[in-house]
Amino acid sequence: MKKNVWVFGLIAGGIVSAFMTVTMIYHKHNPDFIGSMWMGYTSMLIAFAFVFVGVKNYRDNYCSGVISFGSAFKTGLFITLIASTMYVITWLLVYNFMMPDYLEKYIAHTIEQARASGASEVEIEKLMAEMKPYQKMYKNPFFVVLLTYAEILPLGLIVTLISAFILKRKTPNTDEAIAA
Repeated sequence: MKKNVWVFGLIAGGIVSAFMTVTMIYHKHNPDFIGSMWMGYTSMLIAFAFVFVGVKNYRDNYCSGVISFGSAFKTGLFITLIASTMYVITWLLVYNFMMPDYLEKYIAHTIEQARASGASEVEIEKLMAEMKPYQKMYKNPFFVVLLTYAEILPLGLIVTLISAFILKRKTPNTDEAIAA
C-alpha cells in the first residue's frame, strides 16, 4: 500500500500545488482575485480524482480485486493527507516568500468589492471586523497551517468517502477473474 499511496498522493499534491503556485503568481501581478476560488476548488477536485484512481489501483493490483470500505477509506485518506500536506507546504512557501502581503491585498480587494456593490459603511465596517481575527491568526504559522488544511482537507475527505463507498468490493469481479 505504501508505494501506491505515495505515488498517487504525490501526483495529487503536485497538481494542486502547481495550480496554486500558478494562480498566486497570476494574482501577484493582477490582484483582482477573480475566479481564484473556483480555480482553487477545481484544481482540488482534479487532484483528488487521484484518490479514486489510487484506491482502485490498490484494490485491483494489490488486493486481487477485493477491498473493504475501511481499507479503501484508509488508502484514500493517506493519499488525501499527502496531497493536502503538499498543498499546505506550497502555501507556506508562496505566502512567506512570494506574497507576504497576500492577506492585506485580499482584504483590501474584498472591501473594494463590497463598496463597488453598494455596501453601506456599516456593512463595510462589519466586514472589516469579521476579517480582523484572520489578520491576527495569520501572524501565527500554526494557525496558517490549520486554516490552509481547513481549505483542502474537507474536500479530500468527501472524495475519499465517496471513493471508498464506490470501490469497496467483498468478492472479486467475476469478469476480471475470468480475464485473468
